[in-house]
Amino acid sequence: MIRLRRTATAAAALAFTATAVLGFAGPASAHVTVNPKEAVQGGYARVAFRVPNESDSTSTTKVEVVLPEESPIGSVSTMPVPGWTLAVEKRKVNPPIEVHGSQLTEAVAKLTWTATGDAAVKPGQFQEFPVSLGPLPKVDSMVFKTLQTYSDGNIVRWIDPPAAGTEPEHPAPVLTLTAAAPSASAAPAAAAVADGDDDDEDEGNGAALGLGIAGLVAGLAGLVLGGLAFARTRREPAAKS
Repeated sequence: MIRLRRTATAAAALAFTATAVLGFAGPASAHVTVNPKEAVQGGYARVAFRVPNESDSTSTTKVEVVLPEESPIGSVSTMPVPGWTLAVEKRKVNPPIEVHGSQLTEAVAKLTWTATGDAAVKPGQFQEFPVSLGPLPKVDSMVFKTLQTYSDGNIVRWIDPPAAGTEPEHPAPVLTLTAAAPSASAAPAAAAVADGDDDDEDEGNGAALGLGIAGLVAGLAGLVLGGLAFARTRREPAAKS
């Protein structure tokens, strides 16, 4: 009985601890993110900025996404979000960005979505804002600083860069970029080299076989000539006697 009580007490304590941890972890994890979280350098990606509403009494009415200044993007296009208007801010870039052979001197600096009517993100809801980006720069990651404005005027700044080992209080959305896979054209070249090696090997084997046959013929000819010479020497003494 005592053992059962101890087990029940330990289980209750574990459940309380898990509830407490999950209770505190839940709100902290509800921050603005970019989805998917990974893309390939040099390519194009369709991502969505996911904005949850963390307030219990007010709605999210505006979302501002700042594109990283050190990694300008040549092509930025958006998908209409019902009930939201979009404002696009651009900036000069130097050196220009090359996109499909064209030199671009401007790049998108910030995207601002503003809710109209009853489209604001209400408590317990979230909204996604799709964007197409490319060509993606050859960097390890892109940090998109984001501002979230609520209907009461409160602004949450999701601008903290990632930190090793700990999660910032207001982390900015981060898109991780991976290197492109090696081109498939390298495979035929490798196969051609392998075929060339096989041809060389076949030629080498053929030459060796030819030399072997020639040596065998020469050896047989030597034996025949040697036999004839021996027979001749045996006949000559008999003739003299």
